[in-house]
Amino acid sequence: MNKYVKQYLLRGLIFSGLGPVIGGFIYLFIQISGVEVVLNGFDIFKAIIALYLIAFVQAGSTVFPQIESWSKMKGFLCQGLSIYFIYLGGYLLNDWIPINPLAIGVYTGGFFLAFSATWLIVIIISNATTKKMNEKLKERKNKNDTQS
Repeated sequence: MNKYVKQYLLRGLIFSGLGPVIGGFIYLFIQISGVEVVLNGFDIFKAIIALYLIAFVQAGSTVFPQIESWSKMKGFLCQGLSIYFIYLGGYLLNDWIPINPLAIGVYTGGFFLAFSATWLIVIIISNATTKKMNEKLKERKNKNDTQS
């Protein structure tokens, strides 16, 4: 089995259980804030399954940017699209957003804006860190060359 497939599955399995736990906290905070939440057994089941799958894909998809043979853009697109579709499916299945073009459009715009901003921040920090490390290595090399 491909090492990236193994990593995807391992990360997904490790973190997928956190989805339903986080969902439980969200419902708890909603209730604490005074909003009455009425769920039947089927609603609870749908929410648990959706949150488990969302967390699985969210965690597993972190492997895409680490595939050396892929460009940063390909990793960005694969991660973003996989997370987008699993979230959208979970939200629609559970009626967390209504099934209408405006709601889906607002969700889509917000998702890709937030995802792109997050990726941009990661790339900026990564490039700055790499630049600092390269400068330190260059300084060490120059220091070693002058001592030789």
